[in-house]
Amino acid sequence: MKRFLPAPIEQYAHDHTQPRPALLQELRTHTYAHMQQPQMQVGRVEGALLKLLVASLGARRVLEIGTYTGYSALCMAEALPSDGFVLTCDNNPQSTQVAQRFFDRSPHGDKISIALGDALETVRALDQQPFDLAFIDADKSRYVSYFEEILPRLRGGGLLVADNVLWSGEVLDPQTEDARGLAAFNELVLQDERVDNVFLPVRDGIMLARKL
Repeated sequence: MKRFLPAPIEQYAHDHTQPRPALLQELRTHTYAHMQQPQMQVGRVEGALLKLLVASLGARRVLEIGTYTGYSALCMAEALPSDGFVLTCDNNPQSTQVAQRFFDRSPHGDKISIALGDALETVRALDQQPFDLAFIDADKSRYVSYFEEILPRLRGGGLLVADNVLWSGEVLDPQTEDARGLAAFNELVLQDERVDNVFLPVRDGIMLARKL
């Protein structure tokens, strides 16, 4: 991932963001030691942002597209009430097994359920009970499809959060399928009258869209 800020500034932001629980640091260490593409995992700043957003919304139902090893799901579950719920979707048995092991050790893990399989199929099969927040961090070429399926399932005032929307700056001149998919998603969100939005240049870019 391309670095957009000088390393000392990124470190300063990291150091001045509330630390995550020790179990999450252990998960981060395990991911970097044992998993391919560990940079896919969100870090302290983004994890803390997700927790803050969930708490600020008073969210009870959260949908996540892209579990990986479970760091972001645990951050969001931490902010939910005891009867809150995170449904996290992924198609990778290896990474979700790691996630489940850490969910089982967390006091918030019983709020999280993994749906293994194609995320679009999972979302399309959901009942009509709306979600308060959705976090998209999966295959970039399908962000537009995720957006179109998820938005009707968000409550009014609910929040859609999408990660990696800068794609190391490739969205400025998209040449790959992933970059084109993200660029199309960014334009769609900007033009869609069903939401208002802000594009945050945090880490690899975060899109926030609030359903009107």
